[in-house]
Amino acid sequence: MTTPSAHSDHAVPRIAVVDDDEALRDSLAWLLDSVGLATHAFADGDAFLAAEPDSFAAVLLDVRMPGLSGLQVQQRLNERGDIAPIIFMTGHGDVPMAVTALKAGAFDFIEKPFNHQQLIDAVQQAMAEHQRLRQTRARLETVQARYAALRPKERQILVHVAEGMTSREIAEHLDISAKTVEVYRLRAMKALGAHNLAELVRLCVALGLVEALPTEPRQQ
Repeated sequence: MTTPSAHSDHAVPRIAVVDDDEALRDSLAWLLDSVGLATHAFADGDAFLAAEPDSFAAVLLDVRMPGLSGLQVQQRLNERGDIAPIIFMTGHGDVPMAVTALKAGAFDFIEKPFNHQQLIDAVQQAMAEHQRLRQTRARLETVQARYAALRPKERQILVHVAEGMTSREIAEHLDISAKTVEVYRLRAMKALGAHNLAELVRLCVALGLVEALPTEPRQQ
């Protein structure tokens, strides 16, 4: 059964509790509700995956459940690009599975029976991570939209600048004047919100236009 807590509210970050043990779900909901965190409980992975997982600020996910295991649920989330941080709940013999989950991007894992304060701390840290990821994603989407609005020549010049080419080299490569290169470069940098060359390079790396660390030095 899927039941929201009494204080569930869209203005309050929600925590998903995914476990087939009803008593444990109720206990975790009570604990998190006691510190002002809204919860939504799910008895299995399928129900959780059908409920817009990315709307949750953190996920408490049991490793072993009937139907989809916690690791399978994590895999589905990764495939969908959902960014809600996952805290795995494990039994004593499940630590190797939890380590596998961490390698696949889980935020943390805690062993049953829980230390209440440890669990609350882990959830609050996961929520802070979720907020950071959402802000990063929003910034990247803004930059992607600005880059898409650039003229083709401006895009070419930005990439060459980020690759380390000088204005003269770019001008020769594109068969245009160095002054035109400068005009296009400055206009494109302003559109992207890059105030200097270092910021431009970081944006180009974030957009996947150039490598963070080139595998080979550029040939002169």
